[in-house]
Amino acid sequence: MRQYLAMFPRTALVTGAASGIGAALVELLRSEGADVRALDLVDGFDVADAHAWEEIGAVEAAFLNAGVTTGVTDIREVSEAAYRRILGANLDGVFYGVRRLAGVMQPESTIVVTASLAGLVAAPQDPLYTLTKHAVVGFVRSVAAQLAERRLRINAVAPGFVDTPLLGAGRERFVGAGFPLLEADEVAHAALAAARSDQHGQVWVVQPGREPLQFRFPGVPGPRDTSGTPVGTPPN
Repeated sequence: MRQYLAMFPRTALVTGAASGIGAALVELLRSEGADVRALDLVDGFDVADAHAWEEIGAVEAAFLNAGVTTGVTDIREVSEAAYRRILGANLDGVFYGVRRLAGVMQPESTIVVTASLAGLVAAPQDPLYTLTKHAVVGFVRSVAAQLAERRLRINAVAPGFVDTPLLGAGRERFVGAGFPLLEADEVAHAALAAARSDQHGQVWVVQPGREPLQFRFPGVPGPRDTSGTPVGTPPN
């Protein structure tokens, strides 16, 4: 990753800023001298409210971090309210945020979305969380090209299990099993590094004991014509 000057970003916003990764991001950014707007539902900002985003102005870096889980494994037991809540926080919050920021940000600004390993692999313990994070990863990769045309960058970080309130009762199972958990500030540092990268449409995996690693998405088989020759392959 190419590193910008230490004063980038000078202005930032963070959603889901009251706890966990969001709070760590706010602390890190302010320690580096950034003027940070911290947004969280507990303070009255609902990322799922399209009208709330209309009041957001330009910043050099936006960290769309707000997210929730259902805490439910059995799909038969997921309530309508839980379904709508997770879609609102994890998907609407990213879409509305990117839509607004794409219209107000100045060139060379950046957006970093907090995805998850559950956006890259199956996570059977919470299928709806997995659904939303796969969608977030696909959205970031797909919207990156049009933002790049306006000299805006968007990337994502995909942390493994992080020691935050989102783990809920599951935290004790991880601790009891000796499973290493990420600290929120490790993810915050990875997100800031992604913000300072000159790349776009990329996802960095964050795991305990490892440096953030840019994920390499596998290719898919291309089409073949009626003769069985891959399309695009020049004749011999």
